[in-house]
Amino acid sequence: MPYGGSRDGFRDFAMGRSAHLYRSACLLTSGDTHLAEDLVQETLGRMYLLWGRVARIDNPAAYAQTVLVRAFLTHQRRRSAGERPVGDFPDAGAPAGGDPALRLTLLEALGRLAPKDRAVLVLRYWEDRSVEETADAMNVSSAAVRTRSSRALTRLRGQLGGSLAEFAER
Repeated sequence: MPYGGSRDGFRDFAMGRSAHLYRSACLLTSGDTHLAEDLVQETLGRMYLLWGRVARIDNPAAYAQTVLVRAFLTHQRRRSAGERPVGDFPDAGAPAGGDPALRLTLLEALGRLAPKDRAVLVLRYWEDRSVEETADAMNVSSAAVRTRSSRALTRLRGQLGGSLAEFAER
């Protein structure tokens, strides 16, 4: 085995195998060089952690290749794996009829509510869940959801000046 179990041996291994791992990672990622670099770093990090036991690995280069492929497959299974960076953002603005000032005012008022009040309002009125569904999601009774909803709406109206009519006219 050309590499020893020491740190110097790992440094030699990493320097000797990184270019090959990078080329393989570029092929796996269809040319996404940033993801390829991340996968190589993850592979080398995992190899470093077990480098003291390298004597039990017959072929560290082949093992590193296996680690690279498994890291890639794990990344593909993640939810965010389908995201692709783009060079330009579309020119689409806010949806028609949306009022950014109203949105910011409401978000700020919601932020001042207690977390459970905020959760009830979001589940009930944003996600349009029933009282029973909200109760299940929050692990409380239906009566608690109705009470908390009523109180949270009262607090929200108080923060917004007691009436939502001025905001609804916009």
